Amino acid sequence: MKFFTQPTGWQTVLVLTIGILAVSTAAVLVRLATREAQLSAVGFSLVLAASRLIIASGVLLPTWQTIRRNPPTRSAWRYATAAGVALAAHFATWITSLSYTSIAASTTIVTTTSIWVALLSWRWFGEKPNRVTLAGIAIALIGGITIGWQTSEATGTNPLLGNGLALVGAWTASLYLLLGREAQRRDLDVRSYVTIAYSVAAIVLLPLPLLAGASYTGYSPLTYGLILLMAIVPQLIGHTSLNWAVCWVSPTLVSVLTLFEPVASSGLALVLFGEVPGIQVLIGAMILLIGVAISIAANR
Repeated sequence: MKFFTQPTGWQTVLVLTIGILAVSTAAVLVRLATREAQLSAVGFSLVLAASRLIIASGVLLPTWQTIRRNPPTRSAWRYATAAGVALAAHFATWITSLSYTSIAASTTIVTTTSIWVALLSWRWFGEKPNRVTLAGIAIALIGGITIGWQTSEATGTNPLLGNGLALVGAWTASLYLLLGREAQRRDLDVRSYVTIAYSVAAIVLLPLPLLAGASYTGYSPLTYGLILLMAIVPQLIGHTSLNWAVCWVSPTLVSVLTLFEPVASSGLALVLFGEVPGIQVLIGAMILLIGVAISIAANR
């Protein structure tokens, strides 16, 4: 649904809350699927990424009739297609990075997304963030790094490659958010936009698992059920909510709010896996909350 007039504050807060909570389930669902399949290689990670987008695109197939009846402008098509490529690149690079560097390093680098969104918004659209917003981003990032950084002897098989891939993942996530906003600004409603973007991303990712030596078949019914949940909850509900939000809220603020994802994921892990967050996670969460609160106050 697209709001043709400015939504009320509670509508924006509700959609953002739902979106953040929905995307936070992704890590838990990936963990469950990996345990069920007893696989953790790059190929299987790409199977999960591609499959969730293929299913999401399939659910949205009826929207193509609307798109054909009311074709978007050429510029809207370009932005939506580019956003889909950026989304595919984000999944491919970030997920692959986990096979070459530590989870701590990868998570820390990906939390820089809010910095790149702020810089790109300033460079491309002249949306210069004020000093208070920048301070909030910096504090929130410190909190995110505190949560993600875990002392570990395992640095990965190729840390330089892994860290580079994670950085590209942060850049492409930033592009995905900003390109999506520009597509919707050109009179492309959010449902039509995500239909195009998710379909493009699915097409780009489709051959990658096969190139990595993995298969789309041969898994248990539970594994496929978890993949279906990934498509519905973090993708269709989570990503779509955030894509809608960037039309009405600063993309910089939306990217800062996504730093809540590891906090919510930790809560889900506590409930499902009995993983009690350590003092480091709790301290990081408090710092993050302060940073987000400052950013929100600066953008009111």
